[in-house]
Amino acid sequence: MLISLIGLPGSGKTTVGRQLSRRLRVPFLDSDAVVEQQLGCSIREFFEREGEARFRDIEAGVINELTQMEAGVLSTGGGAVLRPQNREHLRARTQVIYLNSSPDELFRRLRHDKNRPLLQVADPLGRLRELHTQRHPLYRETAHFHVDTGRPSVAGLVNMIMMQLELGDTSNTV
Repeated sequence: MLISLIGLPGSGKTTVGRQLSRRLRVPFLDSDAVVEQQLGCSIREFFEREGEARFRDIEAGVINELTQMEAGVLSTGGGAVLRPQNREHLRARTQVIYLNSSPDELFRRLRHDKNRPLLQVADPLGRLRELHTQRHPLYRETAHFHVDTGRPSVAGLVNMIMMQLELGDTSNTV
């Protein structure tokens, strides 16, 4: 089984993904890390040099490639759902879990992070609110499962995800 984690920057996709992959004994892949390997530089540098549209083109190719794996846990970039083809590939080829976090919670986690290009603005909390408004419907459309990150530990989130996968219930939010 291939599982994909989607959500806003800082929602825990990479951290939860690593633990989930260990628990399931399957490989862990981070689409942003694969993109950076292909680019030979950081996403932030590429964003500044080439722009977001060019980055999204490369990201789409990586998502297409990674969603063809047989088993694993895939952490996607926060904006991966912006492209319809990415949403289609994720939903059709993987079990998609949306890690939903409030903009205020994300701001607390990310306020000192200088490596997220979309948050290098005068009002990062306002930007997170805009991103949530824009992307939340796309995350919900793409996901088979929804997990509200709130205050649970990473282990608690992994347990919630495992329960949803075992039950196979795609209608509930945990």
